[in-house]
Amino acid sequence: MLTDKRNRPLRDLRISVTDQCNLRCRYCMPKEIFDDHFPFLGQDQLLTFDEIVKIVHACRTTADLKKLRITGGEPLLRKNLTQLIERLRTETSIDDIAMTTNGILLPKKAHALKEAGLSRVSVSLDSLDDSRFQAITGRTLKVAHVLNGINAAREAGLPVKLNMVVKKGMNEEDILPMVERFKGTGIIVRFIEYMDVGNANGWKLDHVLSKAEIVDKIHNVYPLEEAPANSTGETASRFRFRDGSGEIGVISSVSDAFCASCNRARLTADGQFITCLFASKGHDLKELLRNGSESIEDAVAKIWTGRQDQYSEDRLKHTASRKKVEMHRVGG
Repeated sequence: MLTDKRNRPLRDLRISVTDQCNLRCRYCMPKEIFDDHFPFLGQDQLLTFDEIVKIVHACRTTADLKKLRITGGEPLLRKNLTQLIERLRTETSIDDIAMTTNGILLPKKAHALKEAGLSRVSVSLDSLDDSRFQAITGRTLKVAHVLNGINAAREAGLPVKLNMVVKKGMNEEDILPMVERFKGTGIIVRFIEYMDVGNANGWKLDHVLSKAEIVDKIHNVYPLEEAPANSTGETASRFRFRDGSGEIGVISSVSDAFCASCNRARLTADGQFITCLFASKGHDLKELLRNGSESIEDAVAKIWTGRQDQYSEDRLKHTASRKKVEMHRVGG
């Protein structure tokens, strides 16, 4: 089995298909920076579907790859995305293909995504209050647009999880309403500690509401108990409601790092193979595909066996001035 320097296998590949998004969330793509003049990738800079399939096949051949996740930007902005999902399903023998989306375009596309072979979706929603939702996303859309997307996904037969980034001063008052809205519905809400992905969001440690604080806030109203992980390398800590009405998850990259079990790599829309969400740079597989002599299989093996990333464990030591790849490029 292919493992890195900390004996971690490559099991999960997250594929960004576009660096563009139809929202301007404060913690990811603040609109003061990502305005109408921002230089997003041109069509010729994007990996083609053929190239994405080749890279996934190489990872599948070289490593024990089990899962794919389609990300962005907003992945549903990529034209003909269902064609890619269908090809990934049929040509790579990987059955677990998920997607992270803001949900806005799901009413139009959920059924086609399911038919193409998508397994499930994670939908981002950071507030159930329209005014806070608009302040966070930098748009005039309403929460109902996301809820409609969630309903469309479920009607199409796609299981849904909901991701909520929690930031002090932004939306901590939405934690309990989010629990109340989805408790007992079969939709698992995953609360995500505000992270320092990229450099554009002005991250500060005192903006982080920790896993312990989030769990305590919920437990005091809706008693919880810890639940075991579903699989090795799972990002979210699981907690069940004691009344049997479901569960929540907490992704705690800041306060309770899980680097030791991280088995994920990321592929940017322009072909950078990235071995950590907080990486400063990636490895250019697009250039290798188009002009290089080394095989993609050999390149992936060399990159992964040399991997020793543990940013979240080192975050507070000597990383304050480190330049990192922005979230809209690296995906979730």
